[in-house]
Amino acid sequence: MGPNSTMDNGVWCYCVAPVTIGAHATVSADAVLCTATHDYTDPTFPLVSRPINIGEDCWIAADVFVGPGVEIGDGTVVGARSSVFSNLPDWSVCVGTPAKPVKRRSFSQGDAS
Repeated sequence: MGPNSTMDNGVWCYCVAPVTIGAHATVSADAVLCTATHDYTDPTFPLVSRPINIGEDCWIAADVFVGPGVEIGDGTVVGARSSVFSNLPDWSVCVGTPAKPVKRRSFSQGDAS
């Protein structure tokens, strides 16, 4: 976890592989960061793990699921109850299941950036 980052109450961090959270990032209540799954194509159903990387200045809103191997770009916001199964670009607002970018994240004049 980078400096000034926050992980709220009730966050599930299933870290079979590394989870990296950048500076000034927030992971809100009841989010799930899940670095492992199973290979359902193999009859022995082996565990497969891949790291999660959450960039700087991100906000992972309440009840978001982030799956194995996902990279969330710097400055990205993931809306509440979204599910992230693939990488998300920098400075975007993403929502849905699966989460998709819906607009660029920008700041109004006079806002902190």
